[in-house]
Amino acid sequence: MQNIQFKKEFGQHILKNPLIVSTIVDKASLRPTDVVLEVGPGTGNMTMKMLERAKTVVAFEIDRRLVGELEKRVQNSPYRSKLKIQPADVLKANLPFFDICVANLPYQISSPFVFKLLEHRPFFRCAILMFQREFAHRLVAKPGDKLYCRLSVNCQFLARVDLIMKVGKNNFRPPPKVESNVVRIEPRNPPPDVNFKEWDGMLRLCFNRKNKSLAATFHQTAVLELLKKNHIAYCALSNLPVDPGLDVKAKVESILNSNEAFKTLRPRSMTIDHFLSLLFAFNSNGFHFA
Repeated sequence: MQNIQFKKEFGQHILKNPLIVSTIVDKASLRPTDVVLEVGPGTGNMTMKMLERAKTVVAFEIDRRLVGELEKRVQNSPYRSKLKIQPADVLKANLPFFDICVANLPYQISSPFVFKLLEHRPFFRCAILMFQREFAHRLVAKPGDKLYCRLSVNCQFLARVDLIMKVGKNNFRPPPKVESNVVRIEPRNPPPDVNFKEWDGMLRLCFNRKNKSLAATFHQTAVLELLKKNHIAYCALSNLPVDPGLDVKAKVESILNSNEAFKTLRPRSMTIDHFLSLLFAFNSNGFHFA
């Protein structure tokens, strides 16, 4: 009860249902040789379960008072030497090597943490993560879904993403204002052979107006200026001449007319293959997004 009150005092939420804690840990399929990255361990309900099964748990906790609670919990247990506590902001820290990530994240860091994970090398086996339900549904949204967005495309481009269980707010103490979902993320290894910064740059433009046609997006003055600037930089780096009479708008029109799908599709309904084709069409004509 003291731990619960401590958690409540500092505005965080303990997952109080031991069955759900055990189920989340089971979904990670931990091995005795695994190094586990845990973010937001709180007072250690999941931590203690994972210490029973894994070689090491590296736990990132930014709140020093919660660090103290976690240290007290393990100090007289046989697992003390297996726990490595990192009192740091996980978004600013260099992540260590790990095989599995299991986390009940502060929901405000969900998006940056997902991309930090997916950029991490060497590859990890999978991540089992608790998210606000709407965010979780964005991760798995398909073309045409209301929640389909840049996050959906990027995450599914870089990883396999599955919803594995719902967690109602009454399973926490104190209850949060939102419902939650547990998500399994498995990075694609090897990753797609695409410059991710350029890929993401294109998606930013597309999803800035996801309900508009591609022509409406790429005929904007600011977008045409960006494409021209990047084209000049690309030519300079590649030691290629720049056509002094280059008409970027006409060139973009030609690119969009080169594929029948580009004439009718809107970003909200485009698949990953559509976006790859669009990127290839621009790149083939010397236009880049980063």
